[in-house]
Amino acid sequence: MASDQEYIHVLEHLYEKSLILQDENMWHPVLAFYFMDALAHLDYTVGLMAYHYKSPRVMMTGEYLRCRVDQAKEGDRQKFPAFINWLRAEHPGRFEALPTLWRKIYDTEDEAMYLSFRIVFERDSTNPIRPHVFRQLIDEFFKQDFLKTLYSDASLGQLIEEFKHKA
Repeated sequence: MASDQEYIHVLEHLYEKSLILQDENMWHPVLAFYFMDALAHLDYTVGLMAYHYKSPRVMMTGEYLRCRVDQAKEGDRQKFPAFINWLRAEHPGRFEALPTLWRKIYDTEDEAMYLSFRIVFERDSTNPIRPHVFRQLIDEFFKQDFLKTLYSDASLGQLIEEFKHKA
């Protein structure tokens, strides 16, 4: 565990967020899946920094993420990475408005990835991602302007439908 508990404070920051003003049942199903997926990867990565990798919290999140690997292959969910790259090419302004984590992980021109469920921005780096970066990543997912786009009839929801019909 980090001696100054800075990563625990990041986890507290994540779990203080609320979706109470949102109706996530009306979100586009693919966007809703990847929204929660990103939060799970954030929780897992920060949890590894805050707790021992054999802590029940980290192990439970890892088990949850293992199930999501197969779920990501179901239906239209498997098109999400291609959708992000399509946005980069066809709608660069919309791409730039996405949360950084989505842009980095799914952009084929960026080296960022989920490596054993951990967020890795530079594969060969041994430096940890600093707590303030995680806070920024979390905050981007909870911006009201972004959350409003996740509904099926909202801008991002309509764009993913447009992409599905063109692909």
